[in-house]
Amino acid sequence: MSIDSLSASTSNLGGVIQEYLWIWENQQISVVYESLGKGETLLLLPAFSTVSMRSEMGEIGKLLSPYFQVVTVDWPGFGESSRLSVNYSPAMYHQFLLDFVTSVLHTPVTVVAAGHSAAYVLQLAQEMTTVFSRIVLVAPTWRGPLPTMRANKQIAGMVKELVRSPVLGQGLYKLNTTPSFLNFMYRRHVYVDADRLTPSFIQHKWRNTQQPGARFAPAAFVTGKLDAVDNQANFIALVRDLTVPLMVVIGDSSPSKSRAEMDALAALPGVRSAVISGSLGMHEEYPSAVVEAVRNFLLST
Repeated sequence: MSIDSLSASTSNLGGVIQEYLWIWENQQISVVYESLGKGETLLLLPAFSTVSMRSEMGEIGKLLSPYFQVVTVDWPGFGESSRLSVNYSPAMYHQFLLDFVTSVLHTPVTVVAAGHSAAYVLQLAQEMTTVFSRIVLVAPTWRGPLPTMRANKQIAGMVKELVRSPVLGQGLYKLNTTPSFLNFMYRRHVYVDADRLTPSFIQHKWRNTQQPGARFAPAAFVTGKLDAVDNQANFIALVRDLTVPLMVVIGDSSPSKSRAEMDALAALPGVRSAVISGSLGMHEEYPSAVVEAVRNFLLST
């Protein structure tokens, strides 16, 4: 699909849709991103998930576009970016974020990162202290679903390779992306208000999961192969020596394990925090509340 046709059918900001051609392991990957507004750059990073796409950050982007040039991006392997059968790994996403920020955007960049994006942003902020000017983490997590359920690395690796297999893997993936299963997962720990999970909303998410090659990156995420750190201590360590202003936004209905880790992050010296309604998907479910919580932090000088 061309960028022109994407612009006509899938814009979530009402902005300009562009393509960044990125090379990884000698393969060219098309990364789709969208921008709206003028001023300093504000990068919005969606959470990793089976249904990850830049549109989940769209309403936050619209609300902040009067103050910033807002840029939303589909991670490689997700959304409308290329979904190749490459080895999706933390090294890949770390390099992508570095290359995208330094090649496409004007640094320093203000960034709002949801979910699993948090550790990648924190790692880059430690590696290159001048890349980000402010960081907001919304419902930050670092551990994928299977590790959270205490599956060991060997089992997780077997599941990943099984889902990547041509026939059986595609069948398993389809079973885990049916509209009914997506609805169940959203009700379980992503959204708080079940009335928002309308048939059209679920269909939109389901269509995103049915693109050619769609299973490869989600398989890596679900099995913990996109975990940028391997324990909470290492996650906390990314913040302890951080020199960039940081704010953490926590959903009051977050799953208990995730909530405890978010609270530990928010309790560190120098970290600003806010607790608002929502769970792991609050950036999409309650965008106005998220913006209200972070507005002063983002606009302060």
